[in-house]
Amino acid sequence: MRRLLCTTILCVIHVFTLISNAKGQEFTELEMAHYSVSLTLIDALDTLLILGNHTEFQRVATLLQDTVDFDIDVNASVFETNIRVVGGLLSAHLLSKRAGMEVEPGWPCSGPLLRMAEDAARKLLPAFQTPTGMPYGTVNLLRGVNPTETPVTCTAGVGTFILEFSALSRLTGDPVFEDVARKALRSLWKTRSEIGLVGNHIDVLSKKWVAQDAGIGAGVDSYFEYLVKGSIMLQDEELLSMFLEYDKAIKNYTKFDDWYLWVQMHKGTVSMPVFQSLEAFWPGLQSLIGELDSALRTFHNYYTVWRQFGGLPEFYSIPQGYTVDKREGYPLRPELIESAMYLYKATGDHTFLQLGRDAVESIEKITRVPCGYASVKDIRDHKLDNRMESFFLAETIKYLYLLFDPDNFLHNSGLDFELGTGPSEDCVLGAGGYIFNTEAHPLDPAALHCCSRKQEERRELQDILLNLSEPLASPQDTQSQETDSETEPPVMDPSESIALKPGSRRKAPLLSCPMQPFSARLAVMGQVFTDST
Repeated sequence: MRRLLCTTILCVIHVFTLISNAKGQEFTELEMAHYSVSLTLIDALDTLLILGNHTEFQRVATLLQDTVDFDIDVNASVFETNIRVVGGLLSAHLLSKRAGMEVEPGWPCSGPLLRMAEDAARKLLPAFQTPTGMPYGTVNLLRGVNPTETPVTCTAGVGTFILEFSALSRLTGDPVFEDVARKALRSLWKTRSEIGLVGNHIDVLSKKWVAQDAGIGAGVDSYFEYLVKGSIMLQDEELLSMFLEYDKAIKNYTKFDDWYLWVQMHKGTVSMPVFQSLEAFWPGLQSLIGELDSALRTFHNYYTVWRQFGGLPEFYSIPQGYTVDKREGYPLRPELIESAMYLYKATGDHTFLQLGRDAVESIEKITRVPCGYASVKDIRDHKLDNRMESFFLAETIKYLYLLFDPDNFLHNSGLDFELGTGPSEDCVLGAGGYIFNTEAHPLDPAALHCCSRKQEERRELQDILLNLSEPLASPQDTQSQETDSETEPPVMDPSESIALKPGSRRKAPLLSCPMQPFSARLAVMGQVFTDST
């Protein structure tokens, strides 16, 4: 299967090469296909490395640098562009040295793929220019937000930026990305209902909930995921506290017999007694906060559905024990396999390898076609659709491979590492603890610390130099200033300086008091423990 998976990606690369060489304005459809295929290449790039194909990683990374341009008049999903393009480029940038690529001085705090990620993210920033700080769902990469753009977007479309945007800010030194992501998260946090739940779709201008179904599946899922993973990657107690509050409400109102239903966000009454395939990420997320017993029971429920059909239908009626009308498809989603990978790492139970074996066999038997793997149009009779989602290459393949490859570098427990070549050559990188974004693009938290530490050192040095550059006022000068205050022009505020930009203020000195770091509450394999454990 590994050989065919690589062949599948190479088919995409071949098509991309043909399209990128096409000339003339008459090839409008080919030009449109160019953007679709290039997104697939970005989404699948780190998969090539994880499968061990270094040469193709190098070739595709170079091809993307030479051909991809984000200055295009195209309407793009802010959410999808972030998780697939920005996330994929960030991951490829951080893995480029391991792939054997020559990195420039300053890496991992600089590099061509990082600059591409930053360029793509800047195209999304206009979407965040709303009164609430919550972003529009769509932005034109050349012109910004269309004046007629709908202000209604899904919850995940508001709360799924903190991983990629904070990584960008800490790698590049520009705080704008993390700032807008945090503002959106805090604004969304304030909209939860009286019983602690959030709905499915919200108006980003008025903060009014348009769809009030609350659950853990489609439209909401990655919001909760990013609160947990963001708290781990950034060692951020605020994000973890938010998730734990949500977790209480989710257990109180949506959990029934280890299934999670959809309920009305204000009343808690059941609105949809269904299991959605996207919800299968939840047991893996539970394992990250140490709730293994609950995770195992819920995973067992989801696995029974898989075995019933040889895959997960998009919607499954829990009372009827069967698919929901017009929701019978199986687009080779990764979420259950993702949970199996996390739970196998946490428990060592070979039940999760059995799920992996079943997944490989069913995907091979049902969905394999000459140049890839086709989505299943109807899981009941296994009819195929003429499409393959890019997340199959980015996520499904990756999680399956990692499930059966315990020695993969992404499972590193700290025994293997490399030193940064950039501003902090003593930085330890690649020592494990990788955080996967919701499109399975791994991010190395150590790289963020490496670059942000250097930036902190620069800010501290700036503060020291500014303090030294300010003359101490003598008592006579002070008395003179008080006497002449009515006739003399106002003295410059001591927090202002000609060494800073006009209107900027010097930051207060950093605290040096010893305190217990949040990382002390993190255990091996990324599990977070609260104060009581």
